[in-house]
Parts: sequence; C-alpha cells; structure tokens
Amino acid sequence: MVKRVLAWLTFITVLIATYLVFMWVPNERIMGPVQKIFYFHVAAAWIGFFAFFVVFVAGVLYLKTRNKKWDAVGAASAEIGIMFTAIVLITGPIWGRAAWNAWWTWDTRLTTTLVLFFIYIAYFMVRSSIIEPERKARIAAIFGMVGFIDVPIVWFSIRWWRTIHPVVVSSSGFAMSSKMVVALLASVIAFTFLYFFLLANTMFVVKMQSELAILKEKIREGR
Repeated sequence: MVKRVLAWLTFITVLIATYLVFMWVPNERIMGPVQKIFYFHVAAAWIGFFAFFVVFVAGVLYLKTRNKKWDAVGAASAEIGIMFTAIVLITGPIWGRAAWNAWWTWDTRLTTTLVLFFIYIAYFMVRSSIIEPERKARIAAIFGMVGFIDVPIVWFSIRWWRTIHPVVVSSSGFAMSSKMVVALLASVIAFTFLYFFLLANTMFVVKMQSELAILKEKIREGR
C-alpha cells in the first residue's frame, strides 16, 4: 500500500515539475533552454546530500542498536545517493558547456562532488569485500558516517573558496526569480518522492541480499 501511494505521488509530482520547468518557466535570457537543466541538476544534488545524510543517521542508529534494519536503510540510501550524484555529475558538464564553454573544470564544488561519488562507490566496495554480516554492517556504518563529512564540504565549497558556481541559496533567500524558485522547489519535491519510492524498493532488495548472504554463511559453516 505504501509503495503504491509513493508511486502515484512520485508520478504526479514528476509530471508537475516537468510541466513547470519546460512549459511554465520562461527561458533564461542569456543561456536559453539549456538553463533548464539547472532545476534537475540542483534538485538531484540536494536529494543526493539527503540520501547520504540518511546513510549517516542509519549508521549511528545501527552502531547504537545493532538492528540490521538500519544497515539495510544505510545501504539502500547509499545506492540511491550514488545514482543522484551521478545525475549531478552528468548534467553539470552539459550545463557547464553552455555556461562556461567547458565540459569540465577542476572547480572546488565539482571536485568535491566527484570525491563524494567515489567515497560511496568505495562504501560498496567495502561492503562487498566483507563476508561476515555483522562485521560488514559495522564497518559499513562507520565508513558511511565518515564519508558524510564530504557533504558539508561540497555545500560550503562555494563560500569557502573561489569558484565559478553561483550561490543559489543564501541568508537573503533565493538568487532567482519567483517562477524559477517555484520550479526548483517542485523539482526537489518530485525528486524527494522518487527517493522514498526507490528507498522502499531498494530496501527490499538489500534485505533479500542480506538474508541470502547469511544463508550462504550458515551453509558454509555447516560443511
């Protein structure tokens, strides 16, 4: 029932966000239609950060309770976070080519985002390299928590160092028109529902994988 509700909410909000971005918000005066990538690029970045925050919280809760549910939440959220970060790294160069006439620059925000992507790729490499379930969950929880340190570094990079990225949100509000703000928030809401829909489904898969690993371990010990 929950998955069905999430599926419908995701479908409806994605449709609304798509309409607002491509039909309602006018083209940006300088960059034109390519600027519309901005709404999905920024929304994907925010949800990617949120996904890794969930990994951090799940890691803390697992170490505190040793409940395997939190390990499953952390693994599922990390997988989704990698997907959203990949969207950021794909859409960024497309937008950057039009805005800065370059597919990639070693800008601090770009570089720290790439590092974040590789950190959570390493998170899954760690998980796959350890067979014993409890040790895997414990080390993955610690790794996921430490990896989250890069998220605030990515966020504050445009404030701490010189960068070509614009400051979209500041203490004075959004640095854009009201229509652009509405379209951006709609995209964030749509991606948020998509995140929770994917989390519910991915958790089921992770749970099955964990149970299969435990079963294999028991069979191995029984030999």
